Amino acid sequence: MGMFTYTVSVVTGNQVFAGTLNYIYLTLVGEERSSDRTLLDKSWFERLDRGKVVSIDIHVEETLGELLLVKLEKEKFLINDDWYCRSISVTAPAGDCFEFPCYRWIADQKELVLPEGRGRLPQDEKLSIVKECRHLELENRQKHFRWKEWKTGFPMSIDVNGSSELPLDVKFDTEKVVDFKLHFLKGIGNVGLNKCKGYYQSWKDFADFEKVFITIENTVSEHLMQRWKEDAVFGYQFLNGCNPVMIKKCTELPEKFVVTQEMVRNSLDKGTTLQYELQAGNIYIADYEILEDVQPNDTDPSTRQYLAAPFCLFYKNGQNKFIPIAIQLSRQMTPGQMNTVFLPSDNHYDWLLAKMWVKSCDFNVHQLVTHLLRTHLTTEVFAIAMFRQLSAVHPVYKLLIPHVRFTIAINTAAREKLINDTGVFNEANSSGGIGLQQVIQKAMQTLTYKSLCFPEAMKTRGVDNQEDLPNYYYRDDGMLVWEAVKSFVSDVVKIYYSSDETVQGDEEIQAFVQDVCSSGMKNCPKNGEFPSALKTQEQLVEYLTVVIFTASAQHAAVNFGQFDWFAWVPNTPSTMRKPPPTEKGKVDMTYIMESLPDRQRSSWHIGAVWALSQFQDSELFLGEYPDKYFTEKLVTEAIENFRKELFVITKIIRKRNETLELPYLYLCPDRIPNSVAI
Repeated sequence: MGMFTYTVSVVTGNQVFAGTLNYIYLTLVGEERSSDRTLLDKSWFERLDRGKVVSIDIHVEETLGELLLVKLEKEKFLINDDWYCRSISVTAPAGDCFEFPCYRWIADQKELVLPEGRGRLPQDEKLSIVKECRHLELENRQKHFRWKEWKTGFPMSIDVNGSSELPLDVKFDTEKVVDFKLHFLKGIGNVGLNKCKGYYQSWKDFADFEKVFITIENTVSEHLMQRWKEDAVFGYQFLNGCNPVMIKKCTELPEKFVVTQEMVRNSLDKGTTLQYELQAGNIYIADYEILEDVQPNDTDPSTRQYLAAPFCLFYKNGQNKFIPIAIQLSRQMTPGQMNTVFLPSDNHYDWLLAKMWVKSCDFNVHQLVTHLLRTHLTTEVFAIAMFRQLSAVHPVYKLLIPHVRFTIAINTAAREKLINDTGVFNEANSSGGIGLQQVIQKAMQTLTYKSLCFPEAMKTRGVDNQEDLPNYYYRDDGMLVWEAVKSFVSDVVKIYYSSDETVQGDEEIQAFVQDVCSSGMKNCPKNGEFPSALKTQEQLVEYLTVVIFTASAQHAAVNFGQFDWFAWVPNTPSTMRKPPPTEKGKVDMTYIMESLPDRQRSSWHIGAVWALSQFQDSELFLGEYPDKYFTEKLVTEAIENFRKELFVITKIIRKRNETLELPYLYLCPDRIPNSVAI
């Protein structure tokens, strides 16, 4: 019997099937020597069951020295089953406690080596045994996380043929397997759409659409049903709706936009001119150039679908109302044929249909560019590069892992069921089919690293000044959250990086940003000017803020309002079945109804936006980190400060919302999930 005792506690995860019946052997590796290989299970009553803590004593004749690693080995008993180990803690004979965070599955790999849990940069490792262990871990991860170009010109994604091939550690928990078709059918059921008669017919009038809102109560949708035709409500959506990223300050009109002072005179404040308002900074534009020459969805030969590439001009008037004042649906400069500019002073149906066209194009750009490309696919690039280049003891790995939870899994499911050739996206959207690919390829041309920096994005569009453009809550709340994330990241970076030289000397972090730039984003021109190396602490802080903000806040802002703003179909048609009008005075209610999605497409659309707007059952919101990847007190304090800061922001936003007719909640920290997981 040895003279020294190490007490080991092993925690199994709470997920379904986290426990195991297999034999688990454990070896402690110290600086001076290792313990014997010890079987964890002492009896049937203390097996490694789901959510259980199993403790054992390991006796040794001589102390092991500073504890470096815990080695776990799994051996089959009857059947080979997977085991999810949360963490291991070891109390040494002198009373010191060593933490070994795991949060991983042990499956077919027979052995898992866990280094002691303090965050360490690669250059901090002095012992060859630990260096070697770190090196092998990354070598193994790079075999499982490989890059693949899913479609030409897209960001790179994970190289698997389907969800079943994903590495276990990035799969959904068993109870949360996503089947988009089932989700959407459930959505269709929930909004009572399955009771619709004449599934393939057009609707008769707007009141007909109201019949679909049978079972869902939703303040925003109900508000829209009453007031969606108002210009101020249309304008408000470009500030605080689901796609609040399209408007830019306009100081001179694009060449192809043939709007004149005479046309908009009645929409401007008394005594002012278009030229004056352009220079004063009160004119804004949403320009859908990206949709020019995109081929509309032709996957259903029985129905023609149409796209346009409109301009929409907005005016921030003296009452601080943000209103549309001119819409041009075409940009074809045909000799002798003027492009028609639709105006608020036009016939009611002409102006209404022009606004619907803008919103339909906006919806398609939102789905593919704002949402899919600039949150989902971008975050997946960061996630894959992180798994390939950062070892589990790297502090940046520990910082980022909660923010990439389930992202690779949700994107893989989307490629299988949602945006593939026979996917749900093609059922209802005018940019489905070949259009989907064309839009993403075009959007990749403008995807830059700087455009993912929130303050920079606001500045580039000329919308950063609160006095110039009040009531833009997406910008105001986004800035508060960006600053809170940046401050938290900065606190963590300072703990591990004493200087700019430390950043430059961290080969894992340099490999991570290099992998994003030259592999993940290789289809961006000039690689989107993503940094290929980081030289300063400041650059590292900004980079990590971009990763966390994109995965959490930006995704929340453009995802969870989908049912609110898109479910009332006339306000946001997912497709149009008639070409855009080219002259005035030809549109009536019948033409509008024949343009809008038919009942079947409306059903798919509403089911989709309902399903995509749901939070997960076990959602973790910004700043909630139940898995203790970090073991150091300084970092736990930084996390605590971050949570306090987020709590203050939540209070500010909720107080402001009390005075608003429609509260803006999408960037309220207690409504921002940590990661892209739906």
